[in-house]
Amino acid sequence: MSSTRTPLFTPVLLAGCVVILISFSIRASFGVFQIPIAAEFNWPRAEFSLAIAIQNLFWGIGQPIFGALAERIGDRKAIILGAIAYAAGLVLSSFAITPEAHQLFETLIGFGIAGTGFGVILAVVGRASSAENRSMSLAIATAAGSAGQVFGAPLADWLLSFMGWQDVFLLFAVAILASLLVLPFMRSPQMATKTELDDSLGQILKKAFKDPSYTLIFLGFFSCGYQLAFVTAHFPALVTEMCGAVDPTGLLASIGIGSTSTLGAVSISVIGAANIAGTLFAGYLGNRLPKKYLLTGIYTLRAIASILFIALPITPASVLIFSLAMGALWLATVPLTSGLVAHIYGLRYMGTLYGIVFFSHQLGAFLGVWLGGRLYDIYGDYTAVWWVGIGVGIFSAVIHLPIKEVPLGQRLAQAVR
Repeated sequence: MSSTRTPLFTPVLLAGCVVILISFSIRASFGVFQIPIAAEFNWPRAEFSLAIAIQNLFWGIGQPIFGALAERIGDRKAIILGAIAYAAGLVLSSFAITPEAHQLFETLIGFGIAGTGFGVILAVVGRASSAENRSMSLAIATAAGSAGQVFGAPLADWLLSFMGWQDVFLLFAVAILASLLVLPFMRSPQMATKTELDDSLGQILKKAFKDPSYTLIFLGFFSCGYQLAFVTAHFPALVTEMCGAVDPTGLLASIGIGSTSTLGAVSISVIGAANIAGTLFAGYLGNRLPKKYLLTGIYTLRAIASILFIALPITPASVLIFSLAMGALWLATVPLTSGLVAHIYGLRYMGTLYGIVFFSHQLGAFLGVWLGGRLYDIYGDYTAVWWVGIGVGIFSAVIHLPIKEVPLGQRLAQAVR
């Protein structure tokens, strides 16, 4: 009697990777626009920071909405709606000349990222993957977002060298619409247990909200959003302004990194490159070790790396070392957190349940981006807001420990006996 092993790489996984890669290439580039847009309009740093913060908030608001839409009208239709919102936000932003207009149109971009990002795509990939491949499939799709980060910020920085930021936004709008060409390959079966199929969305939400473990997952994801969004939006500017000068005769200058501005953009790329390996390794470990302990370890290591970076002199070398360390831990939380939700609460409504958890992530993202700009305008640098990020990271490391990593149905059945 022979057994066949299901393939890891499927058309659904590959198509999902393409959509996430393009979506996250654009999203990861917004920090590069901080200084050019503020300089053109003579705005305080907090103005465009608030626009990016609003983008992150509406990404979080949109995530459970698009997750529910995908479960009701179909994954591909939800992705199409997300891409249209994304492109519309970029096009309208290219004509915006006031902070309020940018902040308004970033709501559309936030919804667009929700429709073309992790919530919808990971739910499709999770349903299309076999149980033995699920953790690794989620990690590969997440790593595609990191690959987008590798190219997004340097690409934007390069484009800005010969065209205006408005034209870059228009070019990005075309790119996100082009990602829809892979949608015919995104056909996912509805893989769910009989119990999951018997439960309505309202019933499973009620069960999840009454479960303390779901609350802990929700709260724990907050700091991830704070740290990632702050670094994406403000790290290029932090490096530009707080890092020691690049040696004009050194290795970095010889490969084209001659200024701290360029180093800031490249640092985002380095984070993305390191995270490809880090996320895949997290997915590999997620099939073998308790996910809650892996998450505690990731948040602890992030805190240590952040403390060392801000406590020591900021140099080009320390920027690259921190980028490598943070990158290895960057999106490693996503396959573990989404896998934890799928493991405990099932696959049927994974998109909605993970979307609600992701809203906490984006609340943290909103605070990290907005507070970064606000405290910068007050203190003239990013030191204070950096220490806040370290504090919330330690909180997340602790709060994952009490999570009960057992399927909810199994726990409820044991409680009845």
